[in-house]
Parts: sequence; structure tokens; C-alpha cells
Amino acid sequence: KAKRIDNPEYKGEWKAKRIDNPEYKGEWVHPQIPNPEYEDDTELYAYDSFGAIGFDLWQVKSGSIFDSVLITDDAAKLEAATAAFKVRAEGEAAAKKAAEDAEKAAKEAEE
Repeated sequence: KAKRIDNPEYKGEWKAKRIDNPEYKGEWVHPQIPNPEYEDDTELYAYDSFGAIGFDLWQVKSGSIFDSVLITDDAAKLEAATAAFKVRAEGEAAAKKAAEDAEKAAKEAEE
């Protein structure tokens, strides 16, 4: 590590100076113009089935798995899927612990 030397002229972290702008009129709001051809379509992104789904991931831990992706706007389906996921996750956690315990026991038996 580099040795720290006190700087008597240090006044804290640098911040840009703020100067008044007499012509500032507030945050810009874009003008709304009428569009007579516009029609609101609530079913625009509603599909019976998605053939595939993609994830653009920057970094994933080794062994990460993505499955059972739910795309819905139905609260009942969400609740049912969440409950099913919790049951499955508990089972997977128990299976992982059992596998780790078996591996640990096998390792201890070798020693």
C-alpha cells in the first residue's frame, strides 16, 4: 500500500460549481400534439404462447439455472406459480443438503 501523506490544502471531495441560469424555465416537458389515427390497443403484447424467451445476462454464478419463467398479468396464476415454486425450491434445497452431506461423509470415510 502507498503511504498516505496529509494534504493541508484538501477541502473535501471536489464538486462542480453551480451558477445561476437566468433563462432556466424548469424541467422540459415535451409538447403533446393530437394524433387522430391513434387507437389504444390493450391486447398489443398479449400472446397465447411464447415460443422462446431470451435473457441477456452480464454475469451469472456458476451453476445458475433459469427455468419456469412466468409471464402473466393474472394475479391468481402468479399466486399459484409462487406457491408451486416455493415447494419445489424447498425440495431442491433438501436434495442439495443431502448430496452435500453424502459428499462430506464420503470424504471423511476416505480420510
